[in-house]
Amino acid sequence: MAPLISFIIPVFNEAPRVAELLEDLRRRYPDSQLIVVDGGSADKTVRAAMPRCDQLLLSGSGRARQMNLGGRVARGDYLFFLHADTTPTASAAQLAGCLAQAPAWGFCPVRLSGSRRVFRLIERAMNWRSRLTRVATGDQMLFLQRELFEQTEGFDDIPLMEDVAYCKRLRRLAAPVVTGQPVVTSSRRWEERGILRTVVTMWLLRLAYVLGVSPHRLHQFYYGH
Repeated sequence: MAPLISFIIPVFNEAPRVAELLEDLRRRYPDSQLIVVDGGSADKTVRAAMPRCDQLLLSGSGRARQMNLGGRVARGDYLFFLHADTTPTASAAQLAGCLAQAPAWGFCPVRLSGSRRVFRLIERAMNWRSRLTRVATGDQMLFLQRELFEQTEGFDDIPLMEDVAYCKRLRRLAAPVVTGQPVVTSSRRWEERGILRTVVTMWLLRLAYVLGVSPHRLHQFYYGH
């Protein structure tokens, strides 16, 4: 019998985090399928993930490419795309209850791991924006029916904004469901790069994408910034 849920986790140099995440998922969602797709890690990510997941796939670099590969081999009725630095808070029963309503697709509200008050403001803005626009970021555990994934042929093979582009295609087909339980995502990029700098950078990237700047140019700007 196919599992209800397949978690698809794209990873790249996530050795310090991936074992803990997979053990948590296995404990809390024992009947789910865990698929890890490595994009060419140079650390011990593959060694840490292999004994803790159902399938470990090796892919070319690029999160969209990794997620599409995982989605093509997944057996679950629903595919949940989960970043390695993000942890769902919903119980197995809560997820099953949400999916019992047969949503075509959806995502979760986000909570940042940092304790500073400014992170509460950032996460509220992120959640407000995603509900208003019906466009989620990859940190919000996008999920959809496997049949819909196959019908839409998955994520656009672009180096950045693949989650935004996919949500814009999906919202033309059906309105998303936003779960009641958030996911907790790491605040490390704000802490490492600076809060104001990161917020401004992310908003500029989204604005540039809306204005038609190539995702390849945005990728060069973001990772070379």
